Amino acid sequence: MRILVVDVGGTNVKLMTSGATEPRRFKSGDTFRPEQVVEGIRANADDWTYDVVSIGIPSPILRGAVMEEPWNLGTGWVGFDWEQALGKPTRLINDAAMQALGSYEGGRMLFLGLGSGLGTTLVDDGRLVPLEMGHLPFRDKTFEDYCGQDGLHRLGVETWRSIVIECAERLRAAVAAEYVVLGGGNVRLFDTLPPRIRRGHNDRAFEGGFRLWADYAPEAPAWSNLRAHTQTMIARGDTLASLFDTDAWRAKTFTRQLGDLVVDFSKTHITHDALAHLVALARARDVEGLRDRMFAGEPINTTEHRAVLHTALRNRSGRPVLVDGRDVMPDVQRALAHMRGFVERVRSGAWTGYHGTRITDVVNIGIGGSDLGPAMATAALAPYAGDGPRLHFVSNVDGAHIAQTLAGLDAATTLFVVASKTFTTQETMANARTARAWFVERAGDEAHVAKHFVAVSTNEQAVRAFGIGPEQMFVFWDWVGGRYSLWSSIGLPVALAVGADHFDALLDGAFEMDEHFRTASIDQNIPMLLGLVGAWYGSVWGHASHAVLPYEQLLHRLPAYLQQLDMESNGKGVTRDGLPAPVATGPIVWGEPGTNGQHAFYQLLHQGTRVVPCDFLVGLESPYPLGDHHRLLLANCFAQTEALMRGKDEATVRAELTAQGLGGETLEALVPHKIFPGNRPSTTIVYPKLDPRTLGMLLAMYEHKVFTMGALFGVNSFDQWGVELGKQLATRIDRELQADEDTVAHDSSTNQLVAMARRREAN
Repeated sequence: MRILVVDVGGTNVKLMTSGATEPRRFKSGDTFRPEQVVEGIRANADDWTYDVVSIGIPSPILRGAVMEEPWNLGTGWVGFDWEQALGKPTRLINDAAMQALGSYEGGRMLFLGLGSGLGTTLVDDGRLVPLEMGHLPFRDKTFEDYCGQDGLHRLGVETWRSIVIECAERLRAAVAAEYVVLGGGNVRLFDTLPPRIRRGHNDRAFEGGFRLWADYAPEAPAWSNLRAHTQTMIARGDTLASLFDTDAWRAKTFTRQLGDLVVDFSKTHITHDALAHLVALARARDVEGLRDRMFAGEPINTTEHRAVLHTALRNRSGRPVLVDGRDVMPDVQRALAHMRGFVERVRSGAWTGYHGTRITDVVNIGIGGSDLGPAMATAALAPYAGDGPRLHFVSNVDGAHIAQTLAGLDAATTLFVVASKTFTTQETMANARTARAWFVERAGDEAHVAKHFVAVSTNEQAVRAFGIGPEQMFVFWDWVGGRYSLWSSIGLPVALAVGADHFDALLDGAFEMDEHFRTASIDQNIPMLLGLVGAWYGSVWGHASHAVLPYEQLLHRLPAYLQQLDMESNGKGVTRDGLPAPVATGPIVWGEPGTNGQHAFYQLLHQGTRVVPCDFLVGLESPYPLGDHHRLLLANCFAQTEALMRGKDEATVRAELTAQGLGGETLEALVPHKIFPGNRPSTTIVYPKLDPRTLGMLLAMYEHKVFTMGALFGVNSFDQWGVELGKQLATRIDRELQADEDTVAHDSSTNQLVAMARRREAN
């Protein structure tokens, strides 16, 4: 729902709408009438789209109607039909009450508007209680006579300030408020304020106008409050550059650290107020409660009635983890021991092929979580491979993938890992059958399959039928989702590549992040903050995509891995209750390593019309210390985050071009093209060096970020029904491609495509 907020004052009328970047205004005055407000809205907001209107008027409002003509405006306000005049649902509120609603920070708050008079409003647990306490007697006059503009002129600033504080304390006690917020134009005259009295801001009126419709919005109040606060930030002009310019300690304040892993949030729009709203959102959406239920083994995957316990796979604490009352940790330990024994035999040369020679190459055949995680981690940990076998990964059912991978391999020294939980995944089994036929053709005996194929699966019968013995079947469980399965036997190729000890270090790093996520408070919790900021940008700011930019060539597969982790988890349109999602859910995740991306898509990041929040990841030390390579890499990474944040304004561009000797029409023509808008958010993630433990921390961090975002959206992050329909149709169309006659069972486009393929096959 898009809201137009109209703040009517004695000098100006200010306008703001959902999604706008700055307010608009037009003149009012002491003869100003409501018809002129309507005319001004039509003249100044004609290009804005809105569904409802909030109007703040400097007059008592009772049950949505003006009770008295404003003392500082014209007449005609009492009884005016705003909804008929504007053609939109409209809510009226006293202007001080609107600012009070925008200033509200929870609990029981008294708002005092220090302007020409004294506006008073109480907000109690989100409920607005208009008051007219300014007219109550105080000393020989009224509270308004002392705290309003007349009192300021009569008493002088120093005396007036002390009396305002006295009045604030008396009125706070009278209504039993927990704290007082001073707003209005004259609050600027206070340098410091005592405890329990806080400073408001006139721009908070817009936030109050947005909140006025919170109970009508198809989203929880915590989302509405965050949305309103964001609009206030935009209206106030809170750009990233301005936030840095006004706070010398910003980087330190908004950086979080776990061990040697540092996450710098300061180049996002987070502020103390925004953080308070984000924490309130996390609590309202019960992120901590859902987290605790996950770690406890409750079936939070509600559509499949399963626990979600990838964290149990790296549980190094010795704590039992219960599923249906049974501790699963002995099973996990046995599976890890099974992996370790096999890995050590392969890497040492004790496990040999049918010719008695050691294994030199391992081909992992899987898709989705059985491919993306192992392939990414194996590439990331390449410096730790030592003399282990070379790893290859086949996932696509396109024959080119398996054909190119097998070309040049020696069957006698090649081991195949077939990863499929059910051992029925269409693409995986097609590739596995092709690999098996290739191997048998060269080995000359199907009995040799047992020495060259192992399975990661739960379907022992299908594994045996393939020719793999149960001792070469590595298990995992239905409480491990595919995209979260790297830590299970699905990680076997990673362990084969780098060794069991390094795989254990990967688990150690993930466990360290698990413990942080499990125990840290929301405002210190790195994955929760990443999730909160990510949901803020995607669901409130409206930034539909998110770029992951590792300045680490070893992490070149990380963006692809995170695409599945994030988009398969949170790319949902309904909540866990089956209702339409009230906010935009998971973002489009993409990216490439730096510095390659700088010469590809960074043009859009810096000067495009779409704002793309980014994650920059970089190690302070390279595993390959060659010359000045790493220094240049760091320089580029840090420079890009600053350039996105600060940009380059027109004055700077003009000065630079003038210094280059340009002028006149040449300069004028070039200036617009050289301006960088800046205000593009990014998070920088820094670590000493990419090693197995650090990689484990990073991957678990992103897992828990995605969990947090899913909890905020209210979706089930652990099912993936969206992939099923295409699979079902593909099975049907596969039969039709093998049929003797053209199909008429689909739409005309699909029928035509099937016919084209059949005719081509026939020729």
